[in-house]
Amino acid sequence: MTYSNTISLESNKQIKINFNGGDLSSDAGLLLIKEFACKIGLVKLVKKLFHTNDSAVFRRHTDADNLMQMIYQIIAAYFEDDCSDELTNDPVLTAVLEKEALASQPTLSRFFNRMDEDTISQFDAIDSKMREIVYSIKHPEHMLFDLDSTLLNTYGRQEGEGFNYHYQAHGYHPLLCFDGLTGDLLKVELRDGTQYCSKESDLFMIPLMQEYRTKYPSLPLYLRGDSGFASPALYEACEENDCKYAIRLKDNATLRKLAAGEDEALSRATKDNQVDYAVEYGEFLYQAGSWSHPRRVVFKVEKPANQFVHLFTFVVTTMEMEPWQVIRFYCGRGKMENFIKEGKSGFDFSSVSNHSKIVNANRLRVHAMAYNLFNWFRRLALAANMRKQTVDTIRLKMLKVAAKAVHSARYTIFKLCSSCPYKKEYYQTLANIRGLKPAAV
Repeated sequence: MTYSNTISLESNKQIKINFNGGDLSSDAGLLLIKEFACKIGLVKLVKKLFHTNDSAVFRRHTDADNLMQMIYQIIAAYFEDDCSDELTNDPVLTAVLEKEALASQPTLSRFFNRMDEDTISQFDAIDSKMREIVYSIKHPEHMLFDLDSTLLNTYGRQEGEGFNYHYQAHGYHPLLCFDGLTGDLLKVELRDGTQYCSKESDLFMIPLMQEYRTKYPSLPLYLRGDSGFASPALYEACEENDCKYAIRLKDNATLRKLAAGEDEALSRATKDNQVDYAVEYGEFLYQAGSWSHPRRVVFKVEKPANQFVHLFTFVVTTMEMEPWQVIRFYCGRGKMENFIKEGKSGFDFSSVSNHSKIVNANRLRVHAMAYNLFNWFRRLALAANMRKQTVDTIRLKMLKVAAKAVHSARYTIFKLCSSCPYKKEYYQTLANIRGLKPAAV
């Protein structure tokens, strides 16, 4: 659509605006994302491994191109398929996709509707291979699986939607596993809204743990989860795959009875001072009725400042650290809430509006891939002074940069905004990308 009308500002009649600037883009930072995606082999890997079950003999916009277009759009905060109609001839997006025009909204909708269980498996294969490539650049010293779930809102009679009593809302209830140290989204699975957190969480984690045990046998594995994942099946899966864990238990009378000694010690210690914070730690062996054998449980009894009540935290663990160290390790999982928040607000994980559950599951995987590509870019390539910033801040500073495309017989030159405050960081990021030495695809 072309907006030909020129409007004067009421605040200053000498200033006029219109949308007839020509071959301009506001997303020059996507050139960095494209350079990084090519450097680590993602573009080549998608072309090699990703395809839908399509009966058409020829398509102008291939499956790989459509997938990369959606990834770039999501990173640039164009979450909706409809955005592609306005961006059809955007000079930066057409340049990074190496085509004259972007796929339209109907083309993208048909693309998503062709996705099925086979494409889910392809996403798994791409994710696994990309981890190998990223780890070839910077190999982790430990792997910390942070396991959690969240709610993705649904509207209407979508397949698999349901009322979730924990969130008191209708939606899907996906399971997510992040790398607690880097924020990488290692695995995500869309589940029915009524499904409980721990249901089949062992089946969710076993392939991931086996992948790490097979490909990285010397890498220490750890897992954290809240009381929603207090499942004997998950404990046993971790133990069988040599993955140490710290999983919170729901507070109950039996556990409190076993912690009575430390509770009494805390009461004695605070007898003359009921104002300040105080805490006691302890441990015991415990076997619930559904457990195959006793397990170590560490606990914390604390009296918050200016309160009389005692609060209990129980964590079942195979770790060998002191109780206070295990509790501190477990409490570190709070960072995962920030990862989920960034995924939902910064990459629109909630874009699950299709009637079909399998299509929504694939959509979630596309958004997860965009999240991971950006997280790798931030960690491995972005200028060092920006690596702790959120996606919204980085978008504002590095991606949303104005550029003018100038075409010659052999080249396309993008002339970026002269007044951009982050020229130094832009060039530093480009230099960092060129300095990467990833393994071959």
